[in-house]
Amino acid sequence: FAQVWGFHGHNMAYNISVMTNTAEERWDWVTAGIDLVRNQGLRYNPNDVVLHKDLAFWFAHKIDGVSDDAHFHYKKQFADEWHYLLGPPPFDHDERIGWIQVLANAPDSLEEAEARVPGTQAVVDALSEALDEQGPRFRMRLDRDFLINLGRWLAVKNSPYARILGLDAAFKSNDPVYAAFDRVLGDPEQRDAVLNFLAYLRAKVLREDYNMNPGVMYEFTRDIGPLDWRHPQAHALYWARLGTERGAKRYEGAEDVHKVINNDRIWLQSMQALARSGLLSVDPMSEENPGRLSDPRWIRSIDRYFREVYDKHYDSRGGGGDSFSNFHQNFMKQAVRELWRAGEYKDSEEMYTYLDSLYGSGGVIPNAGYSVPIEQFVKDQSTGEYEMQPEVARSDVYASLRRGFREGLLLDRPEVLEDAIRFAGQLTAYFKGNESNNYVNKFGAGRIKDLVGNLETSVRDVFRVVLLDRSLPLIDRLTIYNRAGDEQKRMAYDAVLPEIKAEFEMTPLVQAFSFNQAFPEPPGMDAYRRSQAIAAEAARVRQESLDVGAERK
Repeated sequence: FAQVWGFHGHNMAYNISVMTNTAEERWDWVTAGIDLVRNQGLRYNPNDVVLHKDLAFWFAHKIDGVSDDAHFHYKKQFADEWHYLLGPPPFDHDERIGWIQVLANAPDSLEEAEARVPGTQAVVDALSEALDEQGPRFRMRLDRDFLINLGRWLAVKNSPYARILGLDAAFKSNDPVYAAFDRVLGDPEQRDAVLNFLAYLRAKVLREDYNMNPGVMYEFTRDIGPLDWRHPQAHALYWARLGTERGAKRYEGAEDVHKVINNDRIWLQSMQALARSGLLSVDPMSEENPGRLSDPRWIRSIDRYFREVYDKHYDSRGGGGDSFSNFHQNFMKQAVRELWRAGEYKDSEEMYTYLDSLYGSGGVIPNAGYSVPIEQFVKDQSTGEYEMQPEVARSDVYASLRRGFREGLLLDRPEVLEDAIRFAGQLTAYFKGNESNNYVNKFGAGRIKDLVGNLETSVRDVFRVVLLDRSLPLIDRLTIYNRAGDEQKRMAYDAVLPEIKAEFEMTPLVQAFSFNQAFPEPPGMDAYRRSQAIAAEAARVRQESLDVGAERK
């Protein structure tokens, strides 16, 4: 009886959660509602479309939405958890497909893991023995909690904040479990066996603790778009799309087709959300909220899948096809605006012409809505939207900065970057100072105004993404880096260094000059790291004081 699972899951995630006093308590109830349906209800009702839709909606609305005062806490907790579980995905889509395919093809047992990579069992045995030495409380269990702890060890190894704060050395000295991980899993000679074991463990935990199929996660990443599983909307897409594939046949009657339409809306809307905020910057060692940038790679995918659901529901009762046309038109209008702000004028103009062919001069009822010059159209699309749709303000800030770095530095036109930073600063100040946005909730966060970070964090996050964006040749990104100011370089250096270095070493550039010549460490990094350590400690103390204040309330 699927409705029982949905009723109790919603009650915990929504009604009980908001009756509690702290963000941590709220998060416990939100995850309890999700776990009930995902890990139990859907195991008993694997073909129920409505239950899939409900679960997907909670990821999209409760965690990724902004209606709850604690939504920033939810986003950070969720991103941290999945960062620990799977690690950071590669930026490039093809590499991301290969990355998740490793889990889809992971061994199903330790015996199979050992057969694939001899020595895997020896690594597991050595780790088990090292943990047993710490007492029965630390006995190794190959479950979610164990993987989370292992993920924390990996996160510290790769975290810029951990390097700044010296956490690796501190944990080695004070945390015997961390030291055991480091001693056994950090041996470079065991790297292949460790990676093989990690793939087995991740796939096992996904199946057993999250009721998720790594093979389906791979197929969706390959066929739909560059999913980042640290983003709640990736899970909204997963569950809604899975509901469509598993259960749509049960609801083909005219009286039930609205259930499938509603479910299809969820996974298509999740793609829209990923286009607006799908590029994440996550460092679990930091007190900062995850950085969230727009990802234009989703635009073409949305256009393709819109056609799928439009054709599917063209004859559905209640004008189902028309509702998807409205979604498609509104999304593509925003895509024209965002691409233009980002300086991708050719793509923006092509999309503007495409919109006119579908909904303007080429529409069933022709109209002149897309006949104005594109500059005026983009301006009109922003008017009034900053108050009604906070995502528009955020995407305009990030798109303008992206254009500034790519066009201003690559083409050696510093005035373009200066204009972009000026526009981003003005819009940030306007948005944060707007009367309807400028308030602080009971947890000490600006529920709306903090959706757009301060100008410094926006510049930092966008610059990092530009340096990792493989749609630009590496030589162009190295040019952008070397033409940037020292302050901007310092913001990005530690975060992008490992991926840039690995990419550099796979190119012919390595024969021409050294990596340190191509990507030199900016001056003042030691002082910058110290200042970041002080800021990180201040943020931690501030957060603790806010948590105490919330508990007292």
